[in-house]
Amino acid sequence: MKVLVTGAKGFLGKNLVCALNNLKIGNDRTRPNLKIDEIFEYDIDGTESELESYCQKADFVFNLAGVNRPETQDEFMKGNFGFASDLLRFLEKHNNKCPIMLSSSLQATLIGRYNGEYGRSKKAGEDLFFEYGIRTGAKVLVYRFPNLFGKWSRPNYNSAVATFCNNIANDLPISVSDPNVELELAYVDDVVSELLDGLENKEHRAEYDGLTPVPTDSGKFCFVPVTHKVTLGEIVSLLNKFAEQPKTLIVPDIPNGSFAKKLYSTYLSYLPENKVAFKLKTNSDERGSFTELIKTFSAGQFSVNISKPGITKGQHYHNSKWEFFIVVSGKALIEERKIGTDEVMRFEVSGEELTAVHMLPGYTHNIINLSDKENLITFMWANEKFDSNNPDTFYEKV
Repeated sequence: MKVLVTGAKGFLGKNLVCALNNLKIGNDRTRPNLKIDEIFEYDIDGTESELESYCQKADFVFNLAGVNRPETQDEFMKGNFGFASDLLRFLEKHNNKCPIMLSSSLQATLIGRYNGEYGRSKKAGEDLFFEYGIRTGAKVLVYRFPNLFGKWSRPNYNSAVATFCNNIANDLPISVSDPNVELELAYVDDVVSELLDGLENKEHRAEYDGLTPVPTDSGKFCFVPVTHKVTLGEIVSLLNKFAEQPKTLIVPDIPNGSFAKKLYSTYLSYLPENKVAFKLKTNSDERGSFTELIKTFSAGQFSVNISKPGITKGQHYHNSKWEFFIVVSGKALIEERKIGTDEVMRFEVSGEELTAVHMLPGYTHNIINLSDKENLITFMWANEKFDSNNPDTFYEKV
């Protein structure tokens, strides 16, 4: 299949082209029935003859080209409606009735604050595509996107999320006039996934009730089934927590599929080089060192422990807390004894055969470096982050 992407250098275009290329070269094997032979990338710096050539050869067209920030209002119609007219004219000239997708906007509903030149230009483009589909019989997929966010979106352009992510990541000021303003947002990876569904003839269709898509198999429009409604205040609050992570080591709850998870991925893509790596606080003494790596609200904390040759660490128990010890370098003896008994469990472990050992509640435990030359390095996980006011740690030798 030969695929044409217009607006290929834009935010959505770059993400889509990247996904198509991964399918083409076999990096992405999640869509085994989708074979991409060639990707035609067209943008504003392309020539008319290039566009016509692509339209002659394409088996599917993603029209993502459009004007968002023109110098004059009439450029909306020229850039959005005018380019769409040229695109369809070339397809029709070469009798190419391949499916064609249009990137439109919820602003094309012309409802309330959306009743402006940009929305009217998008609505005109929609009408043009629908008329083309009726006239030629070509399959038309018109998507009314909400606000989009994700990696590679340009800050200080047309995305508040991109601007907030960039500014907070780079210690620049942000301005929020009303934190209660709610946005409907679609994550770029969810959008790309839906566009690839369309490429496989599995697009989601709907009619519109105002600004709301109403799913129906016979719908005139297409839509992205996964979006998120969040306020500006919620977005900024999350971003500030992300920015504090190198200091607190706390990763906020980011359930799979959640807005927080997608926003965190977006935020990280804006980090400047001097923030990509950060120092960790290491507590050292004559026995070795202990460094906390990551803390979470619901999945405990992760740490690394270094024991010098011959050193014994631990010699304590917890009432409720439990841990995993995983030796990743060196050789160790781990001992555990149930409080009030004399029987000791012993586990010899090493970095040559990674083994996770439970530190059981109510069992005093230790870890002994069996080497007289090499440091022992142990990865440790505890089911809860350390609370200095309630450490749940009590000294007793094994």
